[in-house]
Amino acid sequence: MQEVLLNASRRTLCRGFSTKVWKQRKSVLLQDEEKIPVAKYRASGAKDHRLYVWGLSETGALGVSKSLWQHKQKYTAFIQHPTRHSFSASHEVLDIACGYGFSLFLTKEDKGIQVFGTGINTDCQVGFHKHGGATNRPMELMIYPAPIELPKKSPEEKLKIKSIAAGRAHSILITDDGEIFSMGNNSYGQLGREIVEGEDYMRSHIVHRFTLPNELVASVCCGQDHTMFLTESGRVYTCGWGADGQTGNGTYETSGTINQAKGDIAGEKIVKLACSADCVLALSDKGEVFGWGNTEYGQLCNVGGNAQQIHTPVHLESLKGLGKITDIASGGSFCLILNEHGDVFVWGYGVLGLGPTAECILTPQQIPSTLFGRNEFSKDSVVTSIYSGISHMGAINSDGDLFMWGINKHGCLGLGHRKDMYFPFKVAMGAKVIKISCGVDHTLALCRGFV
Repeated sequence: MQEVLLNASRRTLCRGFSTKVWKQRKSVLLQDEEKIPVAKYRASGAKDHRLYVWGLSETGALGVSKSLWQHKQKYTAFIQHPTRHSFSASHEVLDIACGYGFSLFLTKEDKGIQVFGTGINTDCQVGFHKHGGATNRPMELMIYPAPIELPKKSPEEKLKIKSIAAGRAHSILITDDGEIFSMGNNSYGQLGREIVEGEDYMRSHIVHRFTLPNELVASVCCGQDHTMFLTESGRVYTCGWGADGQTGNGTYETSGTINQAKGDIAGEKIVKLACSADCVLALSDKGEVFGWGNTEYGQLCNVGGNAQQIHTPVHLESLKGLGKITDIASGGSFCLILNEHGDVFVWGYGVLGLGPTAECILTPQQIPSTLFGRNEFSKDSVVTSIYSGISHMGAINSDGDLFMWGINKHGCLGLGHRKDMYFPFKVAMGAKVIKISCGVDHTLALCRGFV
């Protein structure tokens, strides 16, 4: 009897379920087609810039920590995707720069062009920010991007920043009018002003505003503790730490006075500077490469014999046989160049991308093009730009793919692990990569959507 009742209950339940499903299907079939919502992909345009970050997050340099709990997550070896609640989703990021444990973001908003900073701020390298409450105590660590206040000649003045750069503990901003804003540590004169003994950089919160006499600055490049200004005429001016000759002014002296670097670049039009530590490369409009600074690992192709420091820019003539050079990058102990055919060459010391046994290469060696996506299915794929941090490197190809290799400190390669990569490896990105910036242990990527 119980079995009969149980079967009857099951039949009743099934009939009820079938009736319910049928009513749902019928309601869908009777819908007005014009009222049915249609999902559409948002077409990306010139303004569809996305920001991706990875590496050490403990310093706040990634700008993804809105809470102290998130901040305690030491690193992220996977790339952090933007969301509708993130900084990059609410701001149109135009440019990026990595310092040593901090980051700068150039953004476009309703208020105009503005610069944000996050990360280590012990020297006010990302601006002066106070703790909440009545205390005037400065914040030594920023875990989320905050706007950097710049001195204005009047409240109505609108500043349009066009170039940003970051060193070990200093930041430089350049405006469309060629004005320079420098902030952070000035122990070696890297801010382009007089060195003040015993200056408290954390509390002084000085932002130095100045221009170069009779020259319009086009862009800026920061080394570890020195700064280089590239003018629209193609001249190079430098200041800061010069013990390795990285200021290129013919001396090994440290100075807050800005001087022109001459040597073999005199009369040349320089179009790009590259430096992440104390070895400098300069690219001319003719596609020729010049260098100065530290060359302990043969970064300057043994120019000057056994010299380990070169204080005057020299022409790296040994690179002439590699074709016209279109891009340059300089790490802590190695250098990279890219020629007009999209070929990448590397030399120096470290994890160079030529395999586990190639640690020290004194002459430029090409990294196989197949490692950057060129194959039978993508024969026209070439590398279009190269980048370098202190010990890791990156390259972007014509398909918008990013490849990274080198020492994977705190997951700064974005490959989902912390193992060093002896060959370039493609990073899984959900967008086309436009530009990256490499710090000591973190990386930023400016991207655009595929659609």
